[in-house]
Amino acid sequence: MSSSQFSSESGQFDHTEIVTIHDEEGRSLDCYVENEIEYEGKNYVLLMPIDLAIVILTEEINTDDEEYAETIMVEDSDKIEAIFDDAKAVLGELNLFLKRTGFILTTSGELPPLEENNIISLEIDEHASEIEPEELQFLASFYSLKQKYNICTPLTPILFVGERKKLGKIEVFQSEEEELSWILEELLFDEDFEEN
Repeated sequence: MSSSQFSSESGQFDHTEIVTIHDEEGRSLDCYVENEIEYEGKNYVLLMPIDLAIVILTEEINTDDEEYAETIMVEDSDKIEAIFDDAKAVLGELNLFLKRTGFILTTSGELPPLEENNIISLEIDEHASEIEPEELQFLASFYSLKQKYNICTPLTPILFVGERKKLGKIEVFQSEEEELSWILEELLFDEDFEEN
């Protein structure tokens, strides 16, 4: 698939355009439209959340080797619900406001300065989620339900790819959709996008 098959819309829309996407549970997430291309009569957009993404980590004891604990991202909706108020309170002490937005947790406010000893690196499993970040800035830790949690924000912005439907509605691609990798590559490396 050559880039000539794509028609860039980069010069034809306002780079401050903001759209709202929704997850399967109906929660919303406001995003900037970073780039847009046309392919086979469809318009695809590259989206970046307006607010900062938040990741919550914890340790899970290996049942085969109790001395080994694996750092994991908390992604279960019920677990997040159970610890959300505690996480929100801890971030509030940093003047950050935690939000239960669609797809990811986000926060608004000014981050503390990035220091080298506050960078956490994660080993990414080859079958991991498309949005799982590799390097994170540690923000705070807290205890909830007798377990320790670390709150972090990805150093690399989390991006979403969607298709612009009629009436401006954006349908977000799921990571397992085959065409996503081609479209994402075009959106990220489109010449007009790199110049802006």
